[in-house]
Amino acid sequence: MESRLRVEGHPIQPMLVTFPYGLFVSALVFDLTDVLGGPAFLGEVGYWTAVAALVAAALAAVAGMVDLWDVPGGRTRRTAVTFNLVNVAMAGLFLVSCLIRADSPQRGASVVLLVTEVIALAVGGVGVRLGARLVRQFDEGRAEATTFDALPGVAGSTAEIIPPRP
Repeated sequence: MESRLRVEGHPIQPMLVTFPYGLFVSALVFDLTDVLGGPAFLGEVGYWTAVAALVAAALAAVAGMVDLWDVPGGRTRRTAVTFNLVNVAMAGLFLVSCLIRADSPQRGASVVLLVTEVIALAVGGVGVRLGARLVRQFDEGRAEATTFDALPGVAGSTAEIIPPRP
């Protein structure tokens, strides 16, 4: 399968999906610090980090849906659909957390919202496993270059860069 959305020959969606995951984990860390008695502003930082993650998740979801058109039927397609649904579920739980916090003046987290975020990240962990499975399924048959000589256009060029020892 070739992704329709590519940068330098690499599919965009696997790159985009890392941003919401990282931002959601960061939001959880800020919120955990807030709940454990850290400075009050960390709750607001956690809130805005989760909002940024939701924007990134929306972009990754759009790229995932575009790529879904080209996924062949069968096991691979089921894995891709499940991967996208799991990511949407994770983002949905964080969206609920953000909507609840949107009306509070400090936008701080509570223990219940923190538990919701932990559950969302556990769901996201399933998404990471499914994403890794998809990458392996799409890259079957493609050999990974382990030396510079195996890369196209590079064979023999190491001798030009590093002269032989006398």
